[in-house]
Amino acid sequence: MSGDGRPVITGIGVVAPTGVGAGRHWENGLTGRSRIGALRSAVEPWAGPDGGPPDDSSVATAPVPGDVCRRPPVRVAGQVPGFSADQVGDFVGSRVRVQTDRWTWFALAATRLAFEDAGLDPERHDPYQLSVVTASASGGNEFGQREINTLWRNGPGSVSAYQSIGWFYAASSGQISIRDQLKGSCGVFVADAAGPLDALAAAARQLRRGVGAVVTGGTEAPLSPYALACQARRPGLSDTTDPVAAYRPFAADGACHVPGEGGAMLVLEDRGFAEARGGSRRYAELAGTAATHDAGDPVEVSGDCTQYARAMRLAIDRAGLEPADVDVVFADGAGEERLDALEVAALRKVFGDRPVPVTVPATMTGRLCSGGAALSLAWAALALSHDTVPPTVPPDGPLIDPGLDLVTSPRVGGGIRTALVVARGAGGFNSAAVLSVAS
Repeated sequence: MSGDGRPVITGIGVVAPTGVGAGRHWENGLTGRSRIGALRSAVEPWAGPDGGPPDDSSVATAPVPGDVCRRPPVRVAGQVPGFSADQVGDFVGSRVRVQTDRWTWFALAATRLAFEDAGLDPERHDPYQLSVVTASASGGNEFGQREINTLWRNGPGSVSAYQSIGWFYAASSGQISIRDQLKGSCGVFVADAAGPLDALAAAARQLRRGVGAVVTGGTEAPLSPYALACQARRPGLSDTTDPVAAYRPFAADGACHVPGEGGAMLVLEDRGFAEARGGSRRYAELAGTAATHDAGDPVEVSGDCTQYARAMRLAIDRAGLEPADVDVVFADGAGEERLDALEVAALRKVFGDRPVPVTVPATMTGRLCSGGAALSLAWAALALSHDTVPPTVPPDGPLIDPGLDLVTSPRVGGGIRTALVVARGAGGFNSAAVLSVAS
């Protein structure tokens, strides 16, 4: 890294319920309208006539009555529009498509969009100057479930050879590096929702070690029956059919959340590298990052917000700023009363009684596991670039804390210069990143 400034975000690729492409995502997001809708697989049988996995004929037909049809644990979800297997040819070739999961399709598409947005053609640069770092929480669960069904019906000899790599957490990083010939140090973080912020921090470390540009972020496709069954083992999934009522972070009576699919990839560059290649677009600077761990329960989030608040404060300190300098917080927004109360308490520890604006645009998409914080980073970078805070879908009724400044309509022209993005992951992961207006 040239050492002449902070890393800069020069490209954004979004594949989310709010749209494919940063521009469409931003425009749709400013409407504040929820993009959560009926789960498409909710009308498909979850078990075949013999009680095992459905065969091809049972999947294609309408549900049958009785216990043969097992309903999914959620009725609504955030789903990426227009991204079925026969619609992704612009991003994923047929040969790669049969080797990979839907979550990897999202990552390949978002990476292509991010490079195009940055005006960075990997073929024109030293491949050892480029790398990729992603985050994943559920891996290729849809691919894996399909092969489990094949195993059930036809035996082990019929399982795809690509099962060994299609489900793996690092599959997206691997496929991106192969397609775009990124030969710097590549990797993946598995820290649930906090993973994309950890991946961003790792990308910044790579820049300090001499890499020119890193594409980083996370995507997820956790809506297969297998993935939803895993999520349902923990409390908090909504079973309502009302998309707005299903996910209301910071509502006084909030009790649940909605899953979603998609995410974002960002091009993070060394400033000198970007200038040398003629890159003119700069959405934001990465000013500081931090991560802590609760060191408590192996699954649940700690009942103490100390470590979460510490991650926020460390990121602000490392950015050379004070809490008073933060203009907006892109919150985790769990949607469950206990977790939301802990997040408010953490914000109070950091910001005191100051009513710092807080927004949860994820109310439009649902919670995307390791795609969520990546999308929050995209939101934050776009917010700084447009001087506009995107909204939270407003909950009906009172907030869990009447003093919380929850942004429920776009705030335009407020002179925002610094955004704090935070996330928590199951098992005690806490991460934070500070983005600032690009100088």
